[in-house]
Formats: sequence, structure tokens, C-alpha cells
Amino acid sequence: MTKAEIVAKIAEKTGVEKGSTQAVIESFMEIVKESVKNNEDVYLRGFGSFKSKMRKEKVGRNIRANGGKGEKIVIPAHNIPAFKPAKSFINDLK
Repeated sequence: MTKAEIVAKIAEKTGVEKGSTQAVIESFMEIVKESVKNNEDVYLRGFGSFKSKMRKEKVGRNIRANGGKGEKIVIPAHNIPAFKPAKSFINDLK
């Protein structure tokens, strides 16, 4: 499902204009992104939580080097966004 389809469904369900619905959804996404970027967790009861997780430094391979044989490279530690669904959300899918 695309963002446009979500906007259309919410607008239809709530009776709010598509333009207003799209603005709300885009604002929501921007707030979640900014919060996760600032290491703030976002909890939506009954839905799930958005968090920032730290990936450890690891050794990888650059497969384009040495004629496809690869060379070892160090991938530095970095943060990644993560979503964990709520138990009720998981149970609804069963």
C-alpha cells in the first residue's frame, strides 16, 4: 500500500479532505523521523514503537575489488531506525 492509498482510505473513513489528511500524515512521518534521529523512542499503544538502534562495527567485503574476490573493509558502527510491533498488533495478524 502506498502513502497515496493510505491518504485516500483515511480521508474516506474520516470524511476529511485528502489534502488535509496528507498534511497530517506527512507531519506525523516527519515527527517520527526527527524523534528517532534524536534517539527518542516513539510509542504508539496498540500499534508499536519506533526506535534508533546501534549497529556494531563489523568487517565486510568490497566485492568490486580484486576482480570479484573482494577486500576486507571496516563498516563503522552506526544507528539504524527500527520498528517493533505491539503484542496486540502481532496477535491481530494471527
